Amino acid sequence: MLGESTQEKKREAEILSKFASNKRYNTFVGYYKALYGERLQKLVLDAGFTCPNRDGFKSRGGCTFCDNSAFHPSYSIKAKNIINQLNEGIEFHKIRYRNTRFYLAYFQSFSNTYAPLSYLKRVYEEALSHPDVVGIVIGTRPDCVDDEKLDYIQSVQEGLAIPDWTREKFAKPIVTIEYGIESCYDKTLQRINRGHDFATAQRAIRDTAKRGIDVGAHFILGLPGETRDMLLEQCSLINELPLLSVKFHQLQLVRNTLIEREFENKPNEFLRLSLDEYLDLIVDILERLRPSLYIERVAGEVPPRFVKKSEWGLIRNFQILQMLDKRLESRSTYQGKLVYL
Repeated sequence: MLGESTQEKKREAEILSKFASNKRYNTFVGYYKALYGERLQKLVLDAGFTCPNRDGFKSRGGCTFCDNSAFHPSYSIKAKNIINQLNEGIEFHKIRYRNTRFYLAYFQSFSNTYAPLSYLKRVYEEALSHPDVVGIVIGTRPDCVDDEKLDYIQSVQEGLAIPDWTREKFAKPIVTIEYGIESCYDKTLQRINRGHDFATAQRAIRDTAKRGIDVGAHFILGLPGETRDMLLEQCSLINELPLLSVKFHQLQLVRNTLIEREFENKPNEFLRLSLDEYLDLIVDILERLRPSLYIERVAGEVPPRFVKKSEWGLIRNFQILQMLDKRLESRSTYQGKLVYL
């Protein structure tokens, strides 16, 4: 028994030594700083993309939870060209991050590979032409990529698409594709009008990773019909995917969305957690995720005007992260604790 305890403590010390800033989980904040020696800030862009769930190719109205205007800053407006959005974003972030020198152009709004390849080339390369931009992050759906698009994105990542591209310390552009997965359960994906199954997500992630492109994924916690046990069970499926990073957001019932109306009619089918309960859920999830997976986000923020009530009050994400640190410490646990048992 003593031997098992000693071995467990040794494994804990080994895992914790790999996490930055004395954290008990593998935070994404320090990932680029560790690689390049300084912070890189994302600049959210709206490049005028739409979505196959909105334009009628698959459906109309979008996913039941979606109102894209609730999730991007004021400088990110498609009426402005890419360079203007980047310049305004840099000015916006300099107030908080004065020492930041380099930025990542984050194509976030809607599905940012859902367009002809010629258009992708134009907007991606326009963003990378900005002297302060060292890479792109492409938010999209797993059913909006194909071999031709992934091959092109690989050529950007390898420095072949823009042969004269040069930056201090950055020999090639940084490229990440961030897929909205939302759930590992097909029944849930169908219910929220996602328009694809989980197998589509698995295939897209693997096809992307095999090209050497970094892959992130986004999941929503609290979608209708999903239980706490289901959210914990899907961790094993996440662990099997070749992901670099993952984001978790609590389900936010944005005004005038279909999911808000569904909640009003069937509230008992939704897992609604207090902040204290949600923190415990995140800790339980972290325990089940492989330690090599970077955690980019554990909760989301929506401006109060977009929801009927802020169930957790006006708490900010940085406060939630502080509370998470304390919760992990009080429970004497860490990311990956249950993975190898």
